[in-house]
Amino acid sequence: MIKSTADIRRAFFEFFQRHGHQWVASSSLVPADDPTLLFTNAGMNQFKDVFLGSDKRSYTRAVSAQRCVRAGGKHNDLENVGYTARHHTFFEMLGNFSFGDYFKAEAIAFAWQFLTEELGLPKDKLLVTVYSEDDEAYDIWAKQIGVPEEKIIRISTSDNFWSMGDTGPCGPCSEIFYDHGEHIWGGPPGSPEEDGDRFIEIWNLVFMQFNRQADGEMLPLPKPSIDTGMGLERISAIMQNVHSNYEIDLFDALIKAAAEIVGSQDLNDKSLRVIADHIRSCGFLICDGVMPSNEGRGYVLRRIIRRAIRHGYKLGADDVFFYKLVGALCEQMGEAYPELLEQRPVIEKVLRVEEEQFSRTLERGMQILNDALEQLDGDVVPGDIVFKLYDTYGFPADLTNDVAREKGFMIDQQGFEAAMAEQRKRAQQASQFGVDYNAQLSTENASSFSGYEHEAGLANVVELFDQNGSVDALSDGDSGMVILDESPFYAESGGQVGDTGTLKVGNGEFIVQDTVKMGNAIAHRGLVRGDIQVGDKAQAAIDAERRAAIKLNHSATHLLHAALKQILGDHVSQKGSLVDPDKLRFDFSHFEAVTPQQLLSIENLVNEQVRANHDLQTRLMNIEQAKAEGAMALFGEKYDDEVRVVSMGPFSMELCGGTHVKRTGDIGLFKIVSESGIASGVRRIEAITGAAALAYVQQQNNTLSAIAQQLKTDPVKVTERLQQVLEQFKGLEKEVSGLKQAMASQAGNDLLSNVQDIKGTKVLVAKLDGVESKALRGMMDDLKNQLGSGVIMLGLADGDKVSLIAGVTKDMTDKVKAGELVNFVAAQVGGKGGGRPDMAQAGGSQPDALPDALASVNQWLTDKL
Repeated sequence: MIKSTADIRRAFFEFFQRHGHQWVASSSLVPADDPTLLFTNAGMNQFKDVFLGSDKRSYTRAVSAQRCVRAGGKHNDLENVGYTARHHTFFEMLGNFSFGDYFKAEAIAFAWQFLTEELGLPKDKLLVTVYSEDDEAYDIWAKQIGVPEEKIIRISTSDNFWSMGDTGPCGPCSEIFYDHGEHIWGGPPGSPEEDGDRFIEIWNLVFMQFNRQADGEMLPLPKPSIDTGMGLERISAIMQNVHSNYEIDLFDALIKAAAEIVGSQDLNDKSLRVIADHIRSCGFLICDGVMPSNEGRGYVLRRIIRRAIRHGYKLGADDVFFYKLVGALCEQMGEAYPELLEQRPVIEKVLRVEEEQFSRTLERGMQILNDALEQLDGDVVPGDIVFKLYDTYGFPADLTNDVAREKGFMIDQQGFEAAMAEQRKRAQQASQFGVDYNAQLSTENASSFSGYEHEAGLANVVELFDQNGSVDALSDGDSGMVILDESPFYAESGGQVGDTGTLKVGNGEFIVQDTVKMGNAIAHRGLVRGDIQVGDKAQAAIDAERRAAIKLNHSATHLLHAALKQILGDHVSQKGSLVDPDKLRFDFSHFEAVTPQQLLSIENLVNEQVRANHDLQTRLMNIEQAKAEGAMALFGEKYDDEVRVVSMGPFSMELCGGTHVKRTGDIGLFKIVSESGIASGVRRIEAITGAAALAYVQQQNNTLSAIAQQLKTDPVKVTERLQQVLEQFKGLEKEVSGLKQAMASQAGNDLLSNVQDIKGTKVLVAKLDGVESKALRGMMDDLKNQLGSGVIMLGLADGDKVSLIAGVTKDMTDKVKAGELVNFVAAQVGGKGGGRPDMAQAGGSQPDALPDALASVNQWLTDKL
């Protein structure tokens, strides 16, 4: 009998493949080219463009197990994880899809057959819901499937009507529920007790039937489609006869591994559930290129990591532990997701570094909390302070409460929760993008790309767009887009920028300023000179010189990627790129700065491959075959079933649709110009090629020659000569510093003759000249030692700046505070300052006011003393 989580996943694939569905691998948790989503949160996300009609696939039926994360924006289950039976930050969504192929009857039959025949679930344990107005679905369940009418529930709310957005594809749903039995409290969907745990939704069938317009009108879709989703964890719990998802085989293994690592004996502890859930989301997010940071996706990942770490510390973990669970995660899910095994070293390193950093953050948070407690007026820590510690420093509110209670304080829990609610409100508002899918420009036309072989060619104008949509013609001076049936222009993709050039039409001309993809068409964006109409013939010609420069940089990017893996290690993976005519930029995973020696080795290795003058070969093949042969895929890119594989000798092989040189020798020269960190665990290299690289080297050589001439030496001896000059400079600098200190000391001695007596206290107030501001502290210490007891106020004007320092011997600090004195003077010269009761400094911006400010000190001290 099918029971294990892995077996259920496998059975789902096999069942739908037998019924003509194409298996499609899970897409990344980072949605490709979809700004409306923080994370992939449903199985249909990767098929959104197919449902919208802007993406055509070679299949009309698909099956997948999509990894999903709901831990940010409006889809956020984070706070519930570990405390309920079915909330997760990470989960797998099993789904079958029809793109204009079968519809309600087949989708319902497939679901019922899989559950009752393949999995063997008792039919009397299942009940279904339909949208209240969907009589068609009701009749299918009742008359074709044979579900008793008392077990078919009509739901009138939006729970059973799905929408992609405010506009666009939408339609009714039908859900399948499992009855856990009377011993579990709860009622069927639609009842007052529906929030109980007796009846659990296991499968949702979405019937994409309509296209909602901006005015709310519902138009029938020309090709109704199917989108379904069944949570793997939920169905596994049912098949394994357990009530909580955290009791299934997968979680059982992770919980036991976590308990062993932290030394916990209670396997039912909720903290272990949190850790087991969070290692899955953290592992897969890092695997898909997300790195901990203070914003966006990286901030959500950091919150999840820190929440897991906190629960580990609650269980008694006394050392970094979270990264040690990656091995157990790979054992449970590595077979289904081999990329997890490939990225294991990266995941472990990121988690370990983040936990070590969080340990230091805890120390900083403790210091901030202790400082806040010392300054409190009362015994309640304000909610905004508690929230700041949590939000800015990752300091948990319950830990703040524990520390405060030990010191006799309590926290303003309501104030903290109000601040949290406000944050959640902002997050929800930020995530409600309100996309009008019908307002997006789209086309049913398709363009063939001739740019691999040709730089120019004759084509037909098949569609035109202005800013409002499709038009029949564009006039002189208009900005717009032109769709051709065939084009040599490369549309921006895979990091390579779009081509520029011209489209000559009759007596007119269209200046192509950029080229982008629009569904299956190539869209030329630019400016019209003359007139252009749909149906015109166009002579399309790219800017060949610009394209040639782009090709050099693009091919060099492939060589750089391979060189990075060889020099730094297999953990290197691409995290983004930009290829334009001037340079190439390559982002990659690595956890420390690349050393100068490593950069030199990388640069030398790339140039070695350039000199090898490899033939560049391209092949079209099945994507699985390409990956099996070792072809590297670009981060965040979507691929069709058939892909283009670009190879450069035995050194580099990648999936790529871009344009390239014919031989690596065409690159000429490769030169790295910078290496930097752009995020935790992500580095960036910028480089240049060809004539630009040669010009760069020549400029460096000219600069070196000029420096050598200034130092009166040969360029090859510049370093040696510069070292000599620096040593001479350091000696002179030390000598000058000694002289200044001596002068300051002498000036201090001279000042003692100006000491006054105010009410029995020695007072020295003076304006200094010829003394550096950084010498004031040393001078003040000397004067206080010589004075023995008293008050000193010194001022120094240097250009448009004022430097002030006040000193009070310790026996006088109960009467006069140095900080009060220095601020009294600073306020008169446009500044402020601070410091200890015995010494304080300040700055100012009004040197002309300094003499009068110093003159007022005697009266101020008279009042104080």
